[in-house]
Amino acid sequence: MSRLYEALRKSEQENQQKGVITSEAPRSTEVLTTVAPTMVAAPIELEAAKTIQPQILPESHLVALTEPHSLAAEKFRVLLTRLDNLRSQRELKSVQVTSGVTDEGKTLISANLAVTLARHSQTRILLVEGDLHNPGLHSLFGLSRLNGICQWWADSKSSITDFIYRVGDLPLWYLPAGGKFEEPGTLLQSSRFTETFAQLAGLFDWTIVDSTPLLPMADANIWNRLVDGMLLVVRENVTPINPLKKGLASLDDPKLVGVVLNGASEFDRVSYYDQYYSTRNGSKKNQAKNKAVEVHE
Repeated sequence: MSRLYEALRKSEQENQQKGVITSEAPRSTEVLTTVAPTMVAAPIELEAAKTIQPQILPESHLVALTEPHSLAAEKFRVLLTRLDNLRSQRELKSVQVTSGVTDEGKTLISANLAVTLARHSQTRILLVEGDLHNPGLHSLFGLSRLNGICQWWADSKSSITDFIYRVGDLPLWYLPAGGKFEEPGTLLQSSRFTETFAQLAGLFDWTIVDSTPLLPMADANIWNRLVDGMLLVVRENVTPINPLKKGLASLDDPKLVGVVLNGASEFDRVSYYDQYYSTRNGSKKNQAKNKAVEVHE
């Protein structure tokens, strides 16, 4: 984590000198991987699930769907490869994607990762809208609010599979929040949800949970107890160091498997990738978009 803290501290110092903190759209993404595992359960058919067709706008930056040949999409494939490698070391079927504070891009990372897994791993993927305070995945997919966890919780006799939707023709299923919860901790800590989530995760090869940030809510800590691993998204010029440390310290049993640095300002290899992709596609139309994501070892 030292590289991460050094990068954030440098960014903070520069911003203090300038007297401004920027919150521009992410320019790149750096993935710093720690250590983590795998277990693949036999998938069960979910043929009864309704199919939804996402209505995605280019400005949504859901590049795994809108620009699959871009550099940005390639970086999510790199992340997929790293997660697969981690699965060879330990159990890793369910992953929580969180951030230190708000506005760091965790929902965007969750959606792109889930779509990338569905397109390239050819296994069953579940994407959970786990931020019950401020759900945003449905908007990213261009969908109106769908019934989901809220409605399942309100009806004690309902099955969670009644609120799962298949995304297009991808092997990707989506469990929406279904609305906002004022105090979702009661739901997340209930034995009903704990048992249901464990059973649900067993139906899929990967489960990606877009959870709340680490601060100020406690939900991320609750999700941390339910999943196998955690991806932490931090964003250059947005994430303050002390709250990030405080958020990580608040976790009972941190299951950190990697850090995604969103908005990294290093572009030493971007020109090469831009040239490669523009040559491969016969045009330069992807050059600007390709600068959205950058990954370093």
